[in-house]
Amino acid sequence: MIDNKLGLQPKKTDKELYSYQKGAIGEIFEKFETAPDDYHLLYQLPTGGGKTVIFSEIVRQYLKTHKKKVLIMTHRVELSKQTSTMLTSFGVTNKVIDSKANLDDQDDYSCFVAMVETLNNRLNDGQLDISGVGLVIIDEAHYNSFTKLFKFFDKSFILGVTATPLSSNKELPMKGNYNELIAGESIGSLIENEFLARAEVFQYDMGLTSLEIGSNGDYTVKSSEDLYSSPAMLDKLLEAYKKHSNGKKALIFNNGINTSIMVYHTFREAGLPIAHLDNTATKKQRSEILKWFKETPDAILTSVSILTTGFDEPTIDTIILNRATKSLTLYYQMIGRGSRILNNKSMFTVIDLGNNHHRFGPWGADLDWGTIFRSPNFYMDKLMDDETIEGKFKHEMPEELRLEFAKSEEVYFDIKQTYKDVTFKGISSKVVLERSIEQHAKICIENSEDIYDALALAKLLGSDVDVRIDVYSKCISKSTHNFLSWLRDDYRKKLNSYLRANFDQVFEEIHGFPPED
Repeated sequence: MIDNKLGLQPKKTDKELYSYQKGAIGEIFEKFETAPDDYHLLYQLPTGGGKTVIFSEIVRQYLKTHKKKVLIMTHRVELSKQTSTMLTSFGVTNKVIDSKANLDDQDDYSCFVAMVETLNNRLNDGQLDISGVGLVIIDEAHYNSFTKLFKFFDKSFILGVTATPLSSNKELPMKGNYNELIAGESIGSLIENEFLARAEVFQYDMGLTSLEIGSNGDYTVKSSEDLYSSPAMLDKLLEAYKKHSNGKKALIFNNGINTSIMVYHTFREAGLPIAHLDNTATKKQRSEILKWFKETPDAILTSVSILTTGFDEPTIDTIILNRATKSLTLYYQMIGRGSRILNNKSMFTVIDLGNNHHRFGPWGADLDWGTIFRSPNFYMDKLMDDETIEGKFKHEMPEELRLEFAKSEEVYFDIKQTYKDVTFKGISSKVVLERSIEQHAKICIENSEDIYDALALAKLLGSDVDVRIDVYSKCISKSTHNFLSWLRDDYRKKLNSYLRANFDQVFEEIHGFPPED
């Protein structure tokens, strides 16, 4: 055993390196030997692929073969602690540089783990000697908070590791800070070889055009909370959970603390075991909540993005995206929280209530990270906006309502296609709504014994009417609030009038005999 702190201790972990991890380490070491000392290399590997294991082994081997020190940077306290623990298990003695760290003994260490902000303060104050640092490893390298520290390490080899080599700031692409990307094993391959669990996705077609984009390029918290805190959206979330994951352990991601608190109360009132966690919780509260979540088989945890990194809980069965995002990185991070495998877990559930699957494609799709690294704007600019996404939706009548129209083979009416047909023939667009009213009247009459039944069914079609009016207004490019409000009221009046005037005739056409008096 080597006693001095500069040396390596016996490896204490039982983790075996997989072939793809060994291959990645080999590629990276080749760069150490062939690239300049100040080279910036980026390594990509999906969440759950073992990035910390890989760079811990890299540190172990680097310290054996190089007479230089290593510094690992993270952006959160939890990640610093986890990284330090993993390094120790690989036999690498290390010192964590946090706000309380005493640096009087820094010369006794060859490996340091530091929070980015703490490190920045220590370096600006001249409290840390980094002259002997040959390798800098940056965990979750897509965060731009690290780039301000690059000036201190202009002679060091920098290795950034991330699951998604796409910058958190569109104006600061990663190719501006890294010379090269090495893409690791794909999610598909890791699933195929049983290193990650397979996702079963249930996506809901959501109306998101009320959401606003903030200065960071993602949806604002305020507009998200206005939408997702509404009673209708909370009911939809609860219904989706009960339908697809009732009684299973679930992690819910929200955009906004108020929304998460509303989710907590909604589920609690439904008698479900749920806890809420956000960044205002104390360390003790956070620890207690996460312990409860780990130990409770049917636990539900609603949160606000703080569990996207540095949180591993393999027992999670369901990930619920109760939010929309424009960030591919966040999309992959959120779903990745459920991808850890267990002996009795090879699949997990994803419930998407933010059109994220429509926006980015399936989690685990074979993305060309090399192209995304080289041309991030080209990739991001190709993503569909909400209006285009929603324009492809086919409105489905809710199951409970569909049962009221059980005698009708088809209840859907294609407003957009009907609009194209009538305008192509030079007919007034008003005909679109006339035909829609006739179709609505027909399904009401098909499922009624008399006019009163039909009028009652027509009243139930409120949401269906609203959807058709919204699609129609987009077709004619008129969508002011007053106009839409008038159009909805007018549609309902005309539907009722049509039923009163034509019930007997349409009933006889459908059934071959008149209604009973």
